[in-house]
Amino acid sequence: MLFSNTYKQLTNISKVIYRSKGSKFIAYAIMVKSEEQVVDEINKIKKLDKNASHYCYAYIIKPDKSIEKVNDDGEPKNSAGKPIIGQIKSKDLTNCLIVVVRYFGGTKLGIPGLIKAYKNAALEAIQNNKIECIDITEMYSLKFPFEELNSVMNILKNHNANIINHKNEMISEIKCSIKLRYSKIFFEKISKNHKIDIKYLKTKQ
Repeated sequence: MLFSNTYKQLTNISKVIYRSKGSKFIAYAIMVKSEEQVVDEINKIKKLDKNASHYCYAYIIKPDKSIEKVNDDGEPKNSAGKPIIGQIKSKDLTNCLIVVVRYFGGTKLGIPGLIKAYKNAALEAIQNNKIECIDITEMYSLKFPFEELNSVMNILKNHNANIINHKNEMISEIKCSIKLRYSKIFFEKISKNHKIDIKYLKTKQ
């Protein structure tokens, strides 16, 4: 279930290097849309950094943030994945995968040191990327007699709807998309005119 009209996600892939007591942490921040894509991206990174000691990661997916996972990949429990996902949540992001690759430098950092390193590496990767705010939209089909065209067009304009397709015949049909924030009042307004048949098609995220 969606609890917001918008969501935030990264726009591209970013990479940073963070160092602590000889260990090198390479953090990748990537926009992803599925768990299958997560697996693909992690495998790509493992090929790039094939000699690393650990491949720790965290991700959140879907506009409602319903899918999330962390992985410490052999580091002490909650010392890597948890601080990584904490940075994703602090920026209110979704569709976000952060992988932090560690090359062990010979000096143990201890759990507090690991938490700090993974947290800072993840944060810098996000800061080195760009964040965009996405509007969730709903798509509708409207069917109506031709003489109702002006009325329909005015309603579409007043509610910032986007016309996707328009068949202008005796029984006209318009397929449109509208931002979720406007969709309820738009639907109510259209429904008041019994000559217009409105049908919900899908939600685009």
